[in-house]
Amino acid sequence: MFIDVKQLFEAEGQVIPFTHDLDMSSVELWGTAPFDRPIHLVGKIYNRAGIVCCEYEAQMDYNLMCGRCLERVRRAENYRFEHVLVRELNEEDNGDFIVLSGNLLDLDDLATSDILLELPSVVYCREDCKGLCPKCGTNLNEKDCGCVLKQPDPRLAILSEFFKES
Repeated sequence: MFIDVKQLFEAEGQVIPFTHDLDMSSVELWGTAPFDRPIHLVGKIYNRAGIVCCEYEAQMDYNLMCGRCLERVRRAENYRFEHVLVRELNEEDNGDFIVLSGNLLDLDDLATSDILLELPSVVYCREDCKGLCPKCGTNLNEKDCGCVLKQPDPRLAILSEFFKES
């Protein structure tokens, strides 16, 4: 969705409200497509005291794999974003501003970048997730596999013989 912001740069006090459903179903993260439903954006672009700002809220739910047991985890989130829009920069590139080319703001591109940067890199199905057995791959949240995981370091095997003789 493109929004024409030319009138905002020319007249103080102007406001452009917007609502938009952003489709990110084609975005792939860590081997999965986490966005199977549209992301609802609600916000406004306004000029206050000659500064043009875009602020919006993204209401979404996504599903990723648990970082320990690899089960699917669905989360609902609300993120708030705010940006200052400029036509050009007077100094070196600064990440604090969104530089517009022309008079159009590409809301889809801006929101996609914001959302991807805000998502957690690791999600857990629950705080006390036990994960997978490193030996057999059983999900330890569902059952105990009985694998013996504590094996002595073979370099220290000579010490166990020393303690057996005592």
